[in-house]
Amino acid sequence: MDKARLSKRIDRLTDLSCGSMYHKDFLETWHKTDDEIAATFAVADILRGLREAGLSARVFDSGLGISIFRDNSTRTRFSFVSACNLLGLGLQDLDEGKSQIAHGETVRETAAMVSFMAETIGIRDDMFIGKGNAYMREVAAALEDSYREGVLEQRPTIVNLQCDRDHPTQVMADMLHIINSYGGIENLKGKKIAMTWAYSPSYGKPLSVPQGVVGLMTRFGLDVTLAHPKGYEIMPEVEAIAQENAKAAGCAFKRANSMEEAFENADIVYPKSWAPFAAMEKRSRLYEQNDQEGIRKLEKELLAQNAEFKKWECTEKLMQSTHQGKALYMHCLPADITGVSCKEGEVEASVFDRCRTQLYKEASYKPYIVAAMILLARKRNPADTLRGLLEAGKPRIG
Repeated sequence: MDKARLSKRIDRLTDLSCGSMYHKDFLETWHKTDDEIAATFAVADILRGLREAGLSARVFDSGLGISIFRDNSTRTRFSFVSACNLLGLGLQDLDEGKSQIAHGETVRETAAMVSFMAETIGIRDDMFIGKGNAYMREVAAALEDSYREGVLEQRPTIVNLQCDRDHPTQVMADMLHIINSYGGIENLKGKKIAMTWAYSPSYGKPLSVPQGVVGLMTRFGLDVTLAHPKGYEIMPEVEAIAQENAKAAGCAFKRANSMEEAFENADIVYPKSWAPFAAMEKRSRLYEQNDQEGIRKLEKELLAQNAEFKKWECTEKLMQSTHQGKALYMHCLPADITGVSCKEGEVEASVFDRCRTQLYKEASYKPYIVAAMILLARKRNPADTLRGLLEAGKPRIG
């Protein structure tokens, strides 16, 4: 992207009301305004443009980005590292198994001790219903207390790298991929996206991706169909948010219990496994009670339940039923690929293979989305900050 186009994008950023993002955490997309969401997309695109133009985007010359991953991760972990590096922050991962947390250190103490020179903390805690988002808010409250009491000279802001409710960095990267694939938000009205459950040989995948998708994409005029077998419902409060968004945007939010119905004439498809909300609630209670026998029994039941729906697979036949047989296939990755990563899974190998390049492009937006969330929370005047980078024209060394 040339400097003239970057300058115009920065000019458009000034038209958005995003000052309220300064010193605020990014926990769920549905608690951000339309302008704040648009600003995140805009900053992500500008940061990408700076890097592609060979210009430095380092807005910090010191400070830390701290990551806390309470679940395994590849793409999100590296996206957070990349985002911190892009902006000039050092990175330190908090390994709870190698910290004093293992010896009983409290959340309040940990939050204060790791934050003396921190600008941002990225947290992934998605395994247990009612726990992950609550943990992030507990960390946030502890940071607020330490800042107010003068322990911290500044209060780091939190980026939700996935919780039990939402996965904002993923679904915003997904949305930016859709926007750019269709040449702008103005071209999305009336397009249909199918967010569908798909079979997986594992049982405990989080609900945060489908919840994040329906909670965000209904804001953009997309007709969203949420499809899953009976018993695989998501959180009812998130469905209510999707309904409200669709009503405000003048689009449709529908439910279906058939993959075929959801795929019919769809422009975008997102087949992805997730665990039943009710079962995940039960699992959380069993872990709280340390009921290992109950956990093993539940796992066995859920694997058997999943196995009843092996036909919920993204196949070439289903893809042919989409709009002109050319729907944009999306996935947060890694996908369960039939005959490749598992015997039977979410998607046929031929579908995945021919869509691979687009999937990788989809994933490529996430580091810039994370970086945008950090910058908007740490810089009072993001447009001025970005214009300064553009005018300085400092070459990116690398």
